[in-house]
Amino acid sequence: MTAPSLETLAGSDEFQRRHIGPGEAEIQEMLDVVGVASLEELVDKAVPPAIRSDEPLAAAPMTEAELMADMHALEARNRVMKSLIGLGYHDTHTPSVILRNVIENPGWYTAYTPYQAEISQGRLEALLNYQQMVLDLTGTELANASLLDEATAAAEAMTLMKRVGKSKSDTLFVAADCLPQTIAVIETRARPLGIDVVVGDPFSDLDPEACYGVVLQYPTVDGELPDYKPLVDKVHEAGGLVTVATDLLALALVTPPGEWDADVVVGSSQRFGVPPGFGGPHAAFMGTREAYKRSVPGRIIGVSVDAQGRPALRMALQTREQHIRREKATSNICTAQVLLANVAGFYAAYHGPDGIRRIAERVHRLTSVLAHGLHQAGVKVISETWFDSIVVDVGATAAVVHLRAVEAGFNLRHMADGRIGISMNEIVTTEDVSVLLKLISGGAAGEPDDAGAADGIPVAQRRTSTYLTHPVFNEHHSETAMMRYLRRLEEKDLALNRAMIPLGSCTMKLNAASEMIPITWPGFGQKHPFAPLDQCEGLLEMIWRLEKMLVEITGFHAVSLQPNAGSQGEYSGLLTIRRYHQEHGQEHRDVCLIPSSAHGTNPASAVMANMRVVIVECSDNGDISIDDLKAKAAEHADNLAALMVTYPSTHGVFEEGIREICQVVHDAGGLVYMDGANLQALVGICKPGRIGPDVMHMNLHKTFCIPHGGGGPGVGPIGVVERLAPFLPGHPMMPEAGPADGIGTISAAPWGSASILPISYAYIAMMGGAGLTRATQVAILNANYVAKRLADHYGILYTGPGGFVAHECIIDTRPLQHSSGLSVDDVAKRLMDYGFHGPTMSWPVMHTLMMEPTESEPKEELDRFVDAMIGIHAEAKKVEAGDWPADDNPLVNAPHTVDVVASDDWPHAYSRQVAGFPAADLLAAKYWPAVGRVDNAHGDRHLVCSCPTIDSYRDAAE
Repeated sequence: MTAPSLETLAGSDEFQRRHIGPGEAEIQEMLDVVGVASLEELVDKAVPPAIRSDEPLAAAPMTEAELMADMHALEARNRVMKSLIGLGYHDTHTPSVILRNVIENPGWYTAYTPYQAEISQGRLEALLNYQQMVLDLTGTELANASLLDEATAAAEAMTLMKRVGKSKSDTLFVAADCLPQTIAVIETRARPLGIDVVVGDPFSDLDPEACYGVVLQYPTVDGELPDYKPLVDKVHEAGGLVTVATDLLALALVTPPGEWDADVVVGSSQRFGVPPGFGGPHAAFMGTREAYKRSVPGRIIGVSVDAQGRPALRMALQTREQHIRREKATSNICTAQVLLANVAGFYAAYHGPDGIRRIAERVHRLTSVLAHGLHQAGVKVISETWFDSIVVDVGATAAVVHLRAVEAGFNLRHMADGRIGISMNEIVTTEDVSVLLKLISGGAAGEPDDAGAADGIPVAQRRTSTYLTHPVFNEHHSETAMMRYLRRLEEKDLALNRAMIPLGSCTMKLNAASEMIPITWPGFGQKHPFAPLDQCEGLLEMIWRLEKMLVEITGFHAVSLQPNAGSQGEYSGLLTIRRYHQEHGQEHRDVCLIPSSAHGTNPASAVMANMRVVIVECSDNGDISIDDLKAKAAEHADNLAALMVTYPSTHGVFEEGIREICQVVHDAGGLVYMDGANLQALVGICKPGRIGPDVMHMNLHKTFCIPHGGGGPGVGPIGVVERLAPFLPGHPMMPEAGPADGIGTISAAPWGSASILPISYAYIAMMGGAGLTRATQVAILNANYVAKRLADHYGILYTGPGGFVAHECIIDTRPLQHSSGLSVDDVAKRLMDYGFHGPTMSWPVMHTLMMEPTESEPKEELDRFVDAMIGIHAEAKKVEAGDWPADDNPLVNAPHTVDVVASDDWPHAYSRQVAGFPAADLLAAKYWPAVGRVDNAHGDRHLVCSCPTIDSYRDAAE
């Protein structure tokens, strides 16, 4: 017997084998069902030769152990400092009970967006907590379930004020003492919309009659606490609206903007237990007036009732979502920062109102003690009011002070003219204040003097109203209570740690533990996004490596990681196209062609980029009609800016004419934007940058394994061809993040949600080129296997040549609806009884189900899902045959909760076992939905976006 070689024993493909669900024997069994001999033959038959790449991905894979060693080496090159820079980012303590049970728990981070409310009650409750926290602290009437970051939230407020206000002005006034990144993002968003942004001093430069809205910062970028109430009144008298960007922790002590009549209040919840993470992800918030509820961007969690009349939570006003509003949309935000919002809400619940107040008082008191000590030592303290930030003038010694601070382990804020900014936070100690006093004063200061320090908050601006009074913020202050509360909520939800989530276009694949572990390491998580770059060498090296990886995978010339969601990637891609046309004297080019099958964020993004949307029809087989495309391109040739195309198509097939489609647009003077939502089907077999598109966004939370987090975070970088590279996003605080003359600033942080980029880097590094290619092959196989097994029961709506699909397929439930009266909703809800999340419903075709199994699912789980779908089909046939009444059968009554199945009263025409245990394997492990079918219409009619009292819940059921 020949001994195995060391190379064989090295296990370089170890991670690949663990990431890809089916083993070799299972793959062969599925190939036999599909009717091909090998994965290579399947790809040859399913993927058009015209798009195939002859350049294999060459990178060798790392083992998991090698990856960990690599990540430790990168982390070691990041110097962990105490950051006192401020500017919207602060060090914070993440309570260990939340770190371990939420951030590091796949029951929370692998869940999908809560479209299916019945199996999302846990995270919906957590989001409702977040909304209540925002309402209480901001003093507003209504809040959403989070936005992407503070800067983009302010930009959303800019357009919200324009939508709901009565002023005819196109001018927005932005206070010069807002955060610089917020000003930059507002200016980027305003430019294509024709909004004139005026930046100045609101007390001397503002003409309320000349603007439709005003954006203020409170506390200001320098930490001051101006009395804005008279100014707000003047703006209102002139018919304008006011947005205030604020700090949640400060609002524990200062009068909230809602109480001095601000119309919109935005900010970041980062300092509520979420590490700065070199810029994100963090949950932004928006509070506003209830009158604006139908214009608020993002999601709102509200209260409805289920089929048994019990209170149930849901995403309220879901029909506002951009896949419905399309080109009439006023925002392209179709997600939230759910995982981070949950962390912030749990932080508030764990500390409670007294704990939050203690943290805020301590931060404020340390700031006051520092200001007093510096003043006593002869240092000029410029600040007259403060919560946590002061500015001091140290003159010519500024550079020396910064050097001393770095040597002592602190980063201070660099300012001009000898000034230095200092922002205190939750982790600062009295000992730190002592060190700061000495290094800033050059040794002249004494020890901290608490007794002599004056308060920095004017008495008239001290908060007097209560907050966080709901029981949820007052019942979970011990770790035991919090641990059990988190477990109770987790148990209500269905996530990937329980079962396959077969959503089409959403790529719910494995988020491997080895990919996730590094993100909570201090060297990655505890970095301020504006820290000196010589302290961030490991992060920058990882970012640049990831950019190179994505360049090789996609075939584009350059990549920007700044867009922090797929929607922001879409928007960025379109702005690069517009900027290119402007640079070449073609600013009039503003027509964007969009296929009728496109996801609704596509036209929404086009509208935000101030493009005119023209719809291109699709043929009967789901492909773009090239004849209609040619006609529309010719009709609009003088003004054609872009085509937005998803590839593979939203119908789950590889369109053979993609090269011709791109050429038609190029011949008419336009450029091609490719929606990369389906990049999962291309990695290793096609390089999109080589087949015609000029720009493409990539969903790192899909193809490259960043988890969905229950509806966020996400990352949506863009890749561009060489001629568009000069127009990528940049950042005012970090010139290294992108070109100075590009499209401007897209997100608050230079590299977007940088703290989760290690996940995608680790995935690509451990898979290697061959592993990534095999993942694509198996994803295509799994989809074709599911399609083949279901075809005789439902029918596959669209296929490519030879009857093959790409990485997803659409099954047709319309025949069931015609024969038995059962809807696609009934099928999806019944799947919950079988222990599955439903596939994507009624998109891109009404009354159908789009499913994507991903390469991570083993054959056993695919078969369990297919058997469930076949079982549901058989149940529908019983309804059709009259064995069960049309109004009393397992589908229309689904999902069945445990209390319904266990009830003494069972009036139904089918058995309890059929209701609760329709498949034999459920006897061993059964997931019970937390509530019965939720009444969506009731929820929209009775919108409640704050935590109701128990009596309110009882009233809602009546």
